[in-house]
Amino acid sequence: MLDYLDFDSKGKKVVARMDGVNSDMLMDVTVYQMKAGEVVEIEEAEKETAVLLLGGSVKYQWLNESQEGHRENVFNQAPYCLHVCKKVKVKIEALKNSEILVQSTTNEKEFTCRFYTPKDLKVEVMGESQWEGTAKREVVTVFDYFNAPYSNMVIGESITKAGRWSSYIPHSHPQPEVYYYKFDCPQGFGASFIGDSVYKVVDGSASYIPGGFTHPQAAAPGYNMYYCWMIRHLQDKPWTSRDNDPLHTWLLDK
Repeated sequence: MLDYLDFDSKGKKVVARMDGVNSDMLMDVTVYQMKAGEVVEIEEAEKETAVLLLGGSVKYQWLNESQEGHRENVFNQAPYCLHVCKKVKVKIEALKNSEILVQSTTNEKEFTCRFYTPKDLKVEVMGESQWEGTAKREVVTVFDYFNAPYSNMVIGESITKAGRWSSYIPHSHPQPEVYYYKFDCPQGFGASFIGDSVYKVVDGSASYIPGGFTHPQAAAPGYNMYYCWMIRHLQDKPWTSRDNDPLHTWLLDK
């Protein structure tokens, strides 16, 4: 349920594949490290795709549109993200050394492509007034069922403050979810709880969360922990809420 992943010689990291590794996540997830001038082209016949900028500067090109995204890192700015339906060709050009995350899944619907910028997205500070701030985190939802009901995916970001918890209280949902981690220091680490198992997470690792498993997270003191969270809706059962573990719901009482 957790992988320590490496980039190949071309700067590509395969996190999940619908027809391969971690296929039970029902999504393709790939991370690219791009050198200045490099280009990644994506065109899926049957899949919708989201391209999220993790860091650097890139030019997005699709249909007759062209937009740039600039992001120093994941810790001090909300993301840029392009979301397109099937049969739309996307070209990503690195204007300087950059890193992008690409999420795809099957979707028979065709919809209007959307380019999200930091101005479109709200950073929510959660947990600050609960449990002496021990679960304080910042959360950004790029798109979900509520603002993109035509999509079969959800994508967002969380920053767990150093020494604190997130995805708390422990909760689950029937839909599978992938977390992709980054830390503000290369030696940073944290913990991913999946059901009754605990895994050490580091920069560039990923957690794979089957439906029905609780999945709280924790960051080690001194290290801020980021993860991109990606959920795959199930047929006739989109992700719209979380099922809190009844053992811990008393923590929500005033």
